Amino acid sequence: MAYLLDSNVFITAKRVHYGFDFCPGFWDWLRQQHGAGKVYSIDRVHDELREQQDDLAKWAGSLPDSFFISPDAATAPHFSAVSNWIRNQNYLTSAINTFLQTADYFLVAQALQGRHTVVTYEVPRGSQKQIKIPDVCLGVGVRCILPHELLRREGARLVLS
Repeated sequence: MAYLLDSNVFITAKRVHYGFDFCPGFWDWLRQQHGAGKVYSIDRVHDELREQQDDLAKWAGSLPDSFFISPDAATAPHFSAVSNWIRNQNYLTSAINTFLQTADYFLVAQALQGRHTVVTYEVPRGSQKQIKIPDVCLGVGVRCILPHELLRREGARLVLS
């Protein structure tokens, strides 16, 4: 079991909580945890990060290719499981179509396939107009946590030296 990070974990960390200029330990910790086989993301998130064309994109580009998982044949049935669950809820067709085109869909399917935990800043919404990662995770049986929960569970220590 590993953790799969949503793009908003990286983007919000950079903009708000763990800027590169004042908290480089967070970024080092992510790299270290990946080396230990605990922290990953997916290729679609990597694509979103590269679109930013900033220091976050540069940092993401410096990570080993193994950090960003690509779907394979084993993931295919899990895409179906996620899309079937979504289609059997009361979501608007526009919300379904939007979700199925985002990295979020791929993130949940990859987590389901690998029995991973999704890490995101999103919170359950229970809305028909917008599909949120935690709602889908709950529906398909994937654990979903907030970033600070990841840090606590894995004993992160971002201390001054």
